Amino acid sequence: MANNNSSKDYQINDAIRVSGSVRVIGENEQLGIMSLSSAKNLAYSSGLDLVLMSPNANPPVCKIMDYGKFCYERDKKEKEAKKHQQVTEIKEVQLSCKIDNHDFETKANRAVKFLSEGNKVRVVLRFKGRELAHQKLGRDLLDRFEEFCREYGAAEKRAVLDGRRMILQINPIKKKPEKSEKKQPEAKASEAGDLTEGAAAGEKTEAAE
Repeated sequence: MANNNSSKDYQINDAIRVSGSVRVIGENEQLGIMSLSSAKNLAYSSGLDLVLMSPNANPPVCKIMDYGKFCYERDKKEKEAKKHQQVTEIKEVQLSCKIDNHDFETKANRAVKFLSEGNKVRVVLRFKGRELAHQKLGRDLLDRFEEFCREYGAAEKRAVLDGRRMILQINPIKKKPEKSEKKQPEAKASEAGDLTEGAAAGEKTEAAE
């Protein structure tokens, strides 16, 4: 039987504070409405716990259970859910208006790697000095960067200017599972069968002649 003070989410056993009667349920059955003291005695006599599940119900609902086992199974499910939960991060890639082709491809390939891992990519293009007067060149560069990553990600929206920076965010594309192709050998076997039948029919025709 669980310690009365071990619950963080539910009131259990002697820690239950409700007035009047409670509705009691077992593992797979309704046990009816009874006083709180009777519900506790019923739980204790079974070596189990009385847990207040719905304090705002009318009357409040209590369940007789092994509370320690209940918490263990709940925590186990939460851990399993976290294992399968993918954490998305935002990776940043910085560009300049005068970036050469080699550096451009290096940074674009890095962005592709981030996207393929399920992360978002924020591309930041910084304008220096008078470059801010040529925003179209910067936007064209970001369009080119987006095109490079097109197979793995798509822009959340068009690049926006923020001070002396132009920012583009690319989100990863979730690839759909490929459909299995139909087995070709069966089709070929069928064609072979048709050819055999055709050949046999030809032989019969020749025999008839």
